[in-house]
Amino acid sequence: MLSELKRLQDITKKLRNPIDGCEWDSKQTFDSLKSYTLEETYEVLDAIDRQDMVELKSELGDLLFQIVFYADLANEQGLFNFDDICQSVADKLISRHPHIFSNNTSKPNWEQLKQQERDKRAQYSLLDDIPNAIPALMKAEKIQKRCASVGFDWTELQPVIAKVKEELNEVEQELAQSTIEQSKVAEEMGDLLFATVNLARHLKVKSELCLQNANNKFIRRFKQVELLLKQKNRNLVDATLEEMEDAWQIVKQTEKSTSEVNKND
Repeated sequence: MLSELKRLQDITKKLRNPIDGCEWDSKQTFDSLKSYTLEETYEVLDAIDRQDMVELKSELGDLLFQIVFYADLANEQGLFNFDDICQSVADKLISRHPHIFSNNTSKPNWEQLKQQERDKRAQYSLLDDIPNAIPALMKAEKIQKRCASVGFDWTELQPVIAKVKEELNEVEQELAQSTIEQSKVAEEMGDLLFATVNLARHLKVKSELCLQNANNKFIRRFKQVELLLKQKNRNLVDATLEEMEDAWQIVKQTEKSTSEVNKND
């Protein structure tokens, strides 16, 4: 395994060589790689969702290449190398699990350990080390979980639901103004989304995954709507909203009936 890792590192160095390497690879920087890293991460998640283990192996390789690439960039600039990355994460895992890697058998307070790490980095706020680049729904959940860890959270579900209704009401109030200010509508919509993420967290579901599943369900159903219209020699451009809605309801009912049959089998 180590030999294959060394092979990958050597390939990366050769690609990065400004003289006889790859022109594209040799020009990359930390900033230019960010979008590719995000793309590779989502492709890993997609392979997991599809339970495609062959594709997952390939996508994990692409993601690992990103890490090796970053390490090579850092090494060129005298910042750190791949071994430093491995040492950093290994030290972190050991420090966060003293009940496993030391004679201390009592389980640690996870948030206290995290706060000690933030203190070492001069990040004194509970929210200082939450990344800006993560998707907004995930970031909202992370903020809420961090605050909940110190007791800043509702202990019952009803106030959480009430907050969602309150934020929806405030959106409606902005829309009822004689002059609608788009910036205020956007602000209230943000508050509504934040409250909805909080509800999802209290219901112990991941808002990011919920929305992904909703997206996939909508795509699946809309494709069936297109198919139904095509069978009637209609297309989306010519079809009326009523025709599309009728097709949508047929698709929903078909899915519901199929689901009930599968449950009974």
